[in-house]
Amino acid sequence: MKPLRGIRTDLAEGFEPEPDIEKSVVNLLNKHGLPEIAGHCVDVGEEAERLAQAFEVSPLSAKTAGLLHDIGAIIRNDQRVTIAREWGIEVLPEEEKFPLILHQKLSRVMARELFGIEDDKILSAIECHTTLRAEATALDKIVFIADKLKWDQNAAPPYMERVKKGLEVSLDRGVFEFLSYWWERRDELAVVHPWLSQAYHEMKVNHSPSRR
Repeated sequence: MKPLRGIRTDLAEGFEPEPDIEKSVVNLLNKHGLPEIAGHCVDVGEEAERLAQAFEVSPLSAKTAGLLHDIGAIIRNDQRVTIAREWGIEVLPEEEKFPLILHQKLSRVMARELFGIEDDKILSAIECHTTLRAEATALDKIVFIADKLKWDQNAAPPYMERVKKGLEVSLDRGVFEFLSYWWERRDELAVVHPWLSQAYHEMKVNHSPSRR
């Protein structure tokens, strides 16, 4: 196993990735007492694969990114800012205020260093799966929306039907429906991440009601 830069020994000690990424992800998250997140990662991997087939993106890349997107969750919330800085990750003010969001950036580093993922498109999709960002690739959008469709809360996502109807038109429309749903309710968010804001305003140019 290639050691992470500055990794705490309790994060990866005793873990050896296997050729089967799904099994490895589940083992890692279970090792840290996170079986629900393990199940969520499997669900997102399957949904990302399905969406990729529908929108002509590599299903293998989508499933891989979906499986790995939440592995940063093994880092405790109160340690994320410190560890991100140890790993040379830029921590934005919004992320320092609400460290939960940092798991997407931490997951990218762990996917590369712990699982040996070198494909920049896969790493990018992992890194922005919570917030998306401007100039997102189709793979970024697929993993982002797969994560939202497989919402890991008890109740059904309030935006579900709106997003599904958008996806019947196009991937971009489905993504925009999710972004606009939360933009309309941004005062309810703990923080408005600048990547989400940039993604919303970029997509609004082509998908606002006046252009439909």
